[in-house]
Amino acid sequence: MRTDSPQADTRIMAIVHAALRRDLDRTRAELAAQPYPRGRQRRALGEHAVWMMEFLHDHHTGEDEGLWPLVRERDPAAGPLLDSLEAEHRRIGPAIAAFTAAGRRYAATTGDDARVELAEALDALTAVLVPHLEREVDEAMPVVSASVTRAEWHAWDQAYNVKPKSFVQLGMVGHWLLDGIDAEGYQVVVREVPAVPRFLLLHGFARPYRRRAAARWRPEVGTP
Repeated sequence: MRTDSPQADTRIMAIVHAALRRDLDRTRAELAAQPYPRGRQRRALGEHAVWMMEFLHDHHTGEDEGLWPLVRERDPAAGPLLDSLEAEHRRIGPAIAAFTAAGRRYAATTGDDARVELAEALDALTAVLVPHLEREVDEAMPVVSASVTRAEWHAWDQAYNVKPKSFVQLGMVGHWLLDGIDAEGYQVVVREVPAVPRFLLLHGFARPYRRRAAARWRPEVGTP
């Protein structure tokens, strides 16, 4: 356990997980509600499913390659917990791949079989993903906070979650995290970004994000 520096503030992890669960739930609702999505909305919904899985894959990679090794070094007693989380990542991997493939087919086709396939893939994914997300927040984050300093957490976050993304990608991810968030969560997210880029991210990407969100969650009247 580290006592020489402030402990890591890991609240952003719960916010990321909540954003994933929120949009997976939204996707399920859209796939189940008649009239079923078509045209632009169907394409946008399928593309968003693929985007979420790319985000989730990167999220798990950042944990496996960067965060968990750091925690192992700082707190060897956390080894069994981290082993189990890594094993869960491996079990979730095939479900991510299946949902990604179904999302691509759904976006590129018009048949109802692709909608059914995507809904089934979503059910299979959430069955293994949701318990894992809950464990990471409830069991792993207290261990991370107790063993990793704020500076170490920031360095990991920058290396795996910030620097690999373009400014445009960061802007869209930021607004995705802020979508429907409460006041406390809003402050946690925006404080992750320095003042000048924060202003640009908040004000420069709000409208593009709203357009993309509307395309996937709102039917376009008259779309064939």
